[in-house]
Amino acid sequence: MADPVDYDPYAYAIHEDPYPVYARLREEAPAWRNEKLGFWALSRHADVLAAFKDPSRYSSRHGVSVDPDAFSEKASANMSFLAMDPPRHTRMRALVSRGFTPRRVSELEPRIREIARQHLAGFAEAGRCEFIAEFAGRLPMDVISELVGVPEADRPELRRLADLVVHREEGVSGLPPATIESAMKLVQYFRGHLGERRRQPRDDLTGALLEAEIDGDRLSENEIISFLFLMIIAGNETTTKLLANMLYWLWRNPDQRKLVDDDPGLIPRWVEETLRYDNSSQAIARLLMEDVELHGEALRAGEKVVLLIGSANRDERVFARADRFDILRDTTASLSFGQGNHFCLGASLARLEGRVALEELWPAIRAFEVDVEGLERVHSVNVRGFAAFPISFQTGPR
Repeated sequence: MADPVDYDPYAYAIHEDPYPVYARLREEAPAWRNEKLGFWALSRHADVLAAFKDPSRYSSRHGVSVDPDAFSEKASANMSFLAMDPPRHTRMRALVSRGFTPRRVSELEPRIREIARQHLAGFAEAGRCEFIAEFAGRLPMDVISELVGVPEADRPELRRLADLVVHREEGVSGLPPATIESAMKLVQYFRGHLGERRRQPRDDLTGALLEAEIDGDRLSENEIISFLFLMIIAGNETTTKLLANMLYWLWRNPDQRKLVDDDPGLIPRWVEETLRYDNSSQAIARLLMEDVELHGEALRAGEKVVLLIGSANRDERVFARADRFDILRDTTASLSFGQGNHFCLGASLARLEGRVALEELWPAIRAFEVDVEGLERVHSVNVRGFAAFPISFQTGPR
């Protein structure tokens, strides 16, 4: 087992199994300093939860990225209210929520189901598929695009750009030129999209954001663009990884697979346990606003603090037998969507997509198997999951 001082988010959170290292951090160095990359790592559930709930001490103003080059007010400009503290965050979230309502999300269910069936029809009879390319990578982009009004013809290019925004070459830290260029292209696209929606209003999220108002206060053009940018990155990438992680861990745990085979009504619990057990967002950064002493360590104002969500969700102090994948467990203490005022606005949409996608997929991929040789993990410091996930399966009724 690696020594805790070897913890590096570029190596562990993405390319290797991070969980044994997290376990040692929780027990031996719950407040640990990475001198090379310049941050403190908090690994216990109680500490991560406390930081989420204390935005005055653990600020989001520099964004949430572990990337040093992306951790500043200027670099995080496209991250919308993820990179804001109250009262700016409170105002922005309130205005966005006027358009991104629970009703608008729930009304998407029939369309999500239809999209899932369309993609499923493309490979259901073949008995095999590249799950990311043919299903998990397409469904979330289509759902987000339908929500904000992106034409179908534009979606493959937007997905390509979104993938490049989060991609990092192994062993290389910082923002590569392709990431910066792709981010700029996405901003330019949404600026044009917003102009088109002003000329031709439609009943979609973009139109709702243009109309959102509280006591005469409206979102600026840049605020709307930054939110759409966030939706296309966070809403697409994290759900894509969730869908593949769901299949992977059920495949790795035959006893849990039998539970779902016997009772597909357990699919929502399968979603929740996957979110806890191997979440796509492993770590999120904060800027410390005042001196703090934790576990005998002195953390100073102005330092970067990385909240290890993936570790917190495996903390035995909160989850009994935390390293066991158990879809029947109580996951209400999971921190996968954060807590406090930065609780993920898209949590209900992610859960809806996960549930509906698997309700449609599960009857069609009987006795599926994963092609281990073809597995490929995404290279990203922000997202943990698969870039390639080939599976084979039997067709016909269960």
